[in-house]
Amino acid sequence: MSNLTRFGVSIESNLVDAFDKLSKIKGFANRSDALRQCMRNALQQEASQDPHTTVSGVLSVIYDHHNSDLPKKLTAMQHEVHEIVMTSIHIHLDLHHCLEVMILKGQNDKVQDLANKLSTVRGVLQANLAITCIESLTSTAIDHTDLKYSSIEHNHHNKTHKHKK
Repeated sequence: MSNLTRFGVSIESNLVDAFDKLSKIKGFANRSDALRQCMRNALQQEASQDPHTTVSGVLSVIYDHHNSDLPKKLTAMQHEVHEIVMTSIHIHLDLHHCLEVMILKGQNDKVQDLANKLSTVRGVLQANLAITCIESLTSTAIDHTDLKYSSIEHNHHNKTHKHKK
């Protein structure tokens, strides 16, 4: 027996039309899949406001490597919170600029604090943090074992694949 819920909503037709166009551009198979993703995004945004929740994230930092001891300073800051820095990769973008990508996991406020500290270091040109609250994701994920169909086909990033029961 499936745990899917069907419900009706009243929405302005121009909003539905715009949503359907965007859903098609993004590659969603249908309106339900697109709406599910919007709901998960809203739940994620709310969950990420809790400073004590556990999050996983990607922090990307672009900087000018000719800026004195900046690479050493960034590395030292990562070592100070080694328990949340799972791994990092260093990429040379051109003769002057580097990209440092860090995979982080830990308490939200500590992850945010590291991102804020790194983004304000002199010589850092740009820093972006994308976080995900794992507990929120797992509580809203589709349980493929509960679906009543033996084979479910869906689309991720314009690549269709099947999950079989």
